[in-house]
Amino acid sequence: MAIGFPVKADYVTGDVLTAANMNDLSGTLNTIQSVEYAAGKNKVINGDFNVWQRGTTFTNPAGDSYTADRFMIDYGTAAPTSNSVTRQTFTPGTAPVAGYEGVFFFRSTLTTVGTTSRLSIHHKIENVQTYAGQTVTLSFWAKADSARTLAGFIQQNFGSGGSTTVSTAITSQSITTAWTRFSMQVAVPSISGKTIGTSSFLNIRLDQAVAAGSVLDLWGLQLEASSTASDFQTATGTLQGELAACRRYYYQPTGTRYVGVGAANNTTEVVFAIPLPSTMRTNPSVSVSSFAHFEFSPGSIAFSAVNVLDGDGSISSFYTSGSSGLTANQAKSILAISATASSSSFRFSAEL
Repeated sequence: MAIGFPVKADYVTGDVLTAANMNDLSGTLNTIQSVEYAAGKNKVINGDFNVWQRGTTFTNPAGDSYTADRFMIDYGTAAPTSNSVTRQTFTPGTAPVAGYEGVFFFRSTLTTVGTTSRLSIHHKIENVQTYAGQTVTLSFWAKADSARTLAGFIQQNFGSGGSTTVSTAITSQSITTAWTRFSMQVAVPSISGKTIGTSSFLNIRLDQAVAAGSVLDLWGLQLEASSTASDFQTATGTLQGELAACRRYYYQPTGTRYVGVGAANNTTEVVFAIPLPSTMRTNPSVSVSSFAHFEFSPGSIAFSAVNVLDGDGSISSFYTSGSSGLTANQAKSILAISATASSSSFRFSAEL
């Protein structure tokens, strides 16, 4: 049906609107899948795993580290001896939802367990007040290398200075070797009487089976205020919207030789102000992939540290230090050395 709104029966069957059924249209519109296709109904950002700013392969990632944007890996007791997270590409036409051509999916491989007692995948949703006291439905598509059990929790983290985290178990799911959609309803506890601190969040935690050779594939994560799972859509509904939403928490420019322009504050420091493409959750921390990949230009002067000065989440001011031979008030740019520019990056993080 080629009109600009979805009527579920027509969307599924392909029926064409005619004079005979036009009289029913206004009533249909009043009951039209308002939840099915509502902007912001899905609180999971990057649920289709289209954004991977940090890279596409993570070998033995450290605990509490992000892989695909907005998705963090965590372990119990210790990290596994060998594991990885990789971005996988769907063969065209094989994505799990007909009519929604997913491009990438998330794969976690636990090769050698070691002493770890748990491998968890987390997605943090800003503000612990999200869905408090409501019934929500968590849904996703998953498959595994063999029949495996997937457990997990919805966790209310009240932030720094806040109340103790409250964990609500979700129903364990039996994952098979074929893409299958799973959905589970959770009654999120009330936050009445709780203290909300700084940087609170609602956390989705999925626990992969702890077994040598365990492989877990995920796609299409959705958390919505509903007692049933509606059709999947991303949090914003657009590619550019998802990227901007991810960049609220993390921004990593790559492939750019000139990172920014500033001025020498003295003989060892250069102060920079870099506009950020999205307003971040808070003034971000700044780190560098490798100082050996960058220099001050002109002059080819090395530096060895970055420190945040101030900012409002839209512009980050920071200074670099450890250099020598600078002239106060002289203009300088940060240059990614050409041989390594493609793998060099400044990293701006405002993660929860």
